[in-house]
Amino acid sequence: MKVQRFQDLIAWQKARVFVRAVYALTVVEPFSRDFGLKNQIQRAVVSIMSNIAEGFERNRLSEFHQFLSVAKSSCAETRSLLYVALDVGYVAEPVFQVTLDQGDEVGRIIGGLRASIQREMDA
Repeated sequence: MKVQRFQDLIAWQKARVFVRAVYALTVVEPFSRDFGLKNQIQRAVVSIMSNIAEGFERNRLSEFHQFLSVAKSSCAETRSLLYVALDVGYVAEPVFQVTLDQGDEVGRIIGGLRASIQREMDA
């Protein structure tokens, strides 16, 4: 069965959960007071699900593939910024690890979807 809506994509669903997790971290002090880091990590994590949705709606495999590449890159940026938050003491190690694991899962799922799209384009 072919996916009809971006909301039905597992990658988008998992990215949405990741967004909620990252936002939950950023509303707690002292993270909430670091407007630069808070803004950057929020924009990066939102970019993941937004690019999945936008690429899907383009209705062209090549464009979807490109937007998935951007989404995967935004996922890497978000994970990198989580390390910054850990290193400056905004996030405790256990919470960091759980959130990082979510980001790793999102990245793997996007990578798998992107590979699947590539195979379809090559066929």
